[in-house]
Parts: sequence; C-alpha cells; structure tokens
Amino acid sequence: MLCWFCAEAARGSCRFCGRAVCPDHARFGPFILQVNRSETRQRVEALVVEDAVQCGTCRPRPHPVAMPELD
Repeated sequence: MLCWFCAEAARGSCRFCGRAVCPDHARFGPFILQVNRSETRQRVEALVVEDAVQCGTCRPRPHPVAMPELD
C-alpha cells in the first residue's frame, strides 16, 4: 500500500477510516475497543488501546449515530 498523503510506502492504516499512512504522516491516539457497565460498582468502564494509528484527516464522530433501518 502507498501512503494516502505522499504515495510513499505505508507502514499502517488508520483505525477509523482505513487510509494507509507512512511513518511521517501517522498520528497516534486512543481507540475504544469495548465499553462495559461494571456490575459491582454500577459505572461504565472502557477497554482502550492508547497508541492506535490515526491518519489525522478523518474526524470520527463523538457520539453514536442512530440506524433505525437496521432494527
């Protein structure tokens, strides 16, 4: 694969949109893998990967999107 931005050899792909990125254009940030409600303390906890590859161009939405057509 080639980098989306410069067409050099890519070393990874964005966790959110899938764009290929080279080491110069890769950014890193948290990615939530799973959200659970604790049964004992009744609070929400998340399993997070700290250094997931991100392209820096896509903008993941901060809130879930309703999809009633899939219900």
